[in-house]
Amino acid sequence: MELRSGVRVPKYWTVKQALLDQVAAGRPGTALPTERELAERFATSRTTVRQAITELVTEGRLHRTQGSGTYIAEPQRVEVQQLTSFTEDLGPDRVADRILDVRTEPADADTAGALGVTAGETLHVVERVRLVDGAPLAVETARLAGDLPGLAAELAERGSLYATLRDAYGREVAQVRDSVQSRLADPAEAELLDVETGHPLLLVRRLSHTADGRPVEWTRSVYRGDRFTFVASTHRVR
Repeated sequence: MELRSGVRVPKYWTVKQALLDQVAAGRPGTALPTERELAERFATSRTTVRQAITELVTEGRLHRTQGSGTYIAEPQRVEVQQLTSFTEDLGPDRVADRILDVRTEPADADTAGALGVTAGETLHVVERVRLVDGAPLAVETARLAGDLPGLAAELAERGSLYATLRDAYGREVAQVRDSVQSRLADPAEAELLDVETGHPLLLVRRLSHTADGRPVEWTRSVYRGDRFTFVASTHRVR
């Protein structure tokens, strides 16, 4: 993007763009010069260099190893679609879940409104950590209405929640509505996602329906902002 004439560009931003060029030209695993060396190269302070590096680490372009240095990161961004599951998008060899809990609970007013049930009605809740290539990518809490006998066992057998709903209970997701916003990781999320408290996350709330308009799931997911790309597509109906 071209900046307007007269717009002041912070020094760290200039350093960051130069480091991005170095990342693009280099290979994953290549070590960067030290902060002191970079500060001398760019005629700036180590604090400025550290700010540029920190942003690139947060964005997943660099990674730090304590006591060793800063390195060009392996490309790790994961793209997911709207109407498919992790397993369908990436394949069962790359995707795994760590189930935190499968339980029932009464619907609160907001969830009842989303799922078209009465407040206090019993819902099924599935909490899990979504892993890609062995690394945690998201923490997901799905709330499901209706009779789902043996849900924990059916989910354990299939892995994919969408496949479980379709094959075991005859509920196939045909349309979804996602809302996405940014947030910072709280201590519990940070521990589950193996990041620092305050790490940038994307909060995605999903309401899905069957083809005939019946609500299927009301899900809250938090994704690591440095590893996740959300892909949405649509078409104009004439």
